[in-house]
Amino acid sequence: MGGSKGSGLKNAGFIALLLLFGLIIFSAVSKPTDLKSVAFSDVINRANKGEIKEINIKGNALQITKKDEDKASEKSNKEAGSSIYEQGLTNRDVEVYVQPESDGNGFWLNLASGIIPVILISAVLFFMLRSAQGQGNQAMSFGKSKARLYGNEKDKVTFKDIAGSEEAKIDLQEVVEFLKFPKKFESVGAKIPKGVLLVGPPGTGKTMLARAVAGEANAPFFSISGSEFVEMFVGVGASRVRDLFAKAKKNAPCIIFIDEIDAVGRKRGSGMGGGHDEREQTLNQILVEMDGFEQGTNVIVLAATNRSDVLDSALQRPGRFDRRVNIDLPDRKDREAILKIHFTKKPLAKNVDLDALAAKSAGSSGADLANIANEAAIIAARNNRKEIIEADVTAAFEKVAIGPERKSKVMNDKEKEMTAYHEAGHAIVGHVLPDSDMVHKVTIIPRGGTGGVTWFIPPEDKSYHSILEYKDILARMLGGRIAEEVVYGKDRVTTGAGNDLQKAAELARDMVINQGMGSKLRNQVFHVDEGMMMERLVHERQYSDETAKIIDDEVESLITEAARRAREVIKANRSKLEELKDRLIKKETVEAEEVLEVLKGSKLPPSATN
Repeated sequence: MGGSKGSGLKNAGFIALLLLFGLIIFSAVSKPTDLKSVAFSDVINRANKGEIKEINIKGNALQITKKDEDKASEKSNKEAGSSIYEQGLTNRDVEVYVQPESDGNGFWLNLASGIIPVILISAVLFFMLRSAQGQGNQAMSFGKSKARLYGNEKDKVTFKDIAGSEEAKIDLQEVVEFLKFPKKFESVGAKIPKGVLLVGPPGTGKTMLARAVAGEANAPFFSISGSEFVEMFVGVGASRVRDLFAKAKKNAPCIIFIDEIDAVGRKRGSGMGGGHDEREQTLNQILVEMDGFEQGTNVIVLAATNRSDVLDSALQRPGRFDRRVNIDLPDRKDREAILKIHFTKKPLAKNVDLDALAAKSAGSSGADLANIANEAAIIAARNNRKEIIEADVTAAFEKVAIGPERKSKVMNDKEKEMTAYHEAGHAIVGHVLPDSDMVHKVTIIPRGGTGGVTWFIPPEDKSYHSILEYKDILARMLGGRIAEEVVYGKDRVTTGAGNDLQKAAELARDMVINQGMGSKLRNQVFHVDEGMMMERLVHERQYSDETAKIIDDEVESLITEAARRAREVIKANRSKLEELKDRLIKKETVEAEEVLEVLKGSKLPPSATN
């Protein structure tokens, strides 16, 4: 509303300015030329001699046009009460025009032409001053908080609306009780926690849980993103923090929710922007507001981040964020509950198995599952179905997990054969090695950015992985490249394995430097914090060049061993490779049951065991 009003005032001022300029131009154009005053007797004498061509008479005023002129250049006045002929004009060749005498409109016209410019100029000045005042108010509000206040919505979010995250909800239930019954805790000397830090991967529902706390406690909820504190000018963020906490204290008990707090809460002294940059001043103000001299305000700060490792230590100590709630990716049971919530308002066919979908969607966040449900509905609508069937759910899951099919990309027969060998190589190595996951689907239809996909899904959720599992995963990652090598020769391998090789190198390096799974550097880690760029540039590496060389050798050894094992498996099962390749060329997509049927009888050679 305020924006529309301001826009209307600006338009009105612009129109007034245009009218003023128009009136000035009209006055300049319509202003008559100054005429020379002459005696009436002289006019009569020259008219009778033929020196005057035209006489315009308006009342008693005369405008005279000479013989050799096109417009009037002289003026005069005759006596009232008689015509110009009665007063001496005898030459009938002179053109005489008589106009009716003005009835007083000239007075009002002159008055209007004098007053209207004054009114228009005053209007322009008024709108200019009004605009300047509005800009002044905007400048004054530059340091005000941009937090949005929730709490009066009809569709409040509660814990019942959120599936999974049971441990997190139990921890947050205490926050609800603090807000609803503060005296209950104060009576026994308990202090209400200042802040709760929600930590978890993207899409796990941190923001939704924060809103559920406000909904359960029926308390006002101020929501703001960490990036909204940061501006180009130093001090603005700190001013907004002060204003935010001042508003919250007036509405206490209430909740302040800061999403992505790592935008302003990163470790101080990193060298970025000096010691007094905008982020550090904003962080300092947050620290003061959360644990300053003022106590007992009943304002709880909830903050969410997926990068708790980069937060300043002063922000995470007791008295600032007293509680830390970890929100992990949902397990199978939670995934099924989340899927049921997202499919509640969608027409789902009775034979759709959400438990099976939950089983094969390990590693998916709540946002991923919501996306699967939405994609399933879109696919059903695109196929003109009134309800969502199992095929729609499966297609939606595959689209979200491995990307959409690109059937428009046409491959020639040679490329199709090479892709079939490549994907069959992945499938055979993964199927034969004992600690690899199960093959879910093999396709040579391009999906996402790949030319084909061999999809492995673990039979159950896993929290830990052994060295043997990682070594089998490395071998199956290299299965596609090795299959090309076995079939076509070392010098005819293609770029189709580029992504496989990159992922294999990343996994092997992670095994050595982060997991202590090297053979020479067993139980030693050399982790470098990837969150602070300046620290990596300024601080020295925590290991020597000799150790770096050993790390490189360890990574190379893991990759070489994986390639050898994949080669042994493929050579030992060459007939199965050809059979699966032929099936892929014929059908393009082979499901898990058919893959197991084709690979039945495949063997693990002793040389490929760990």
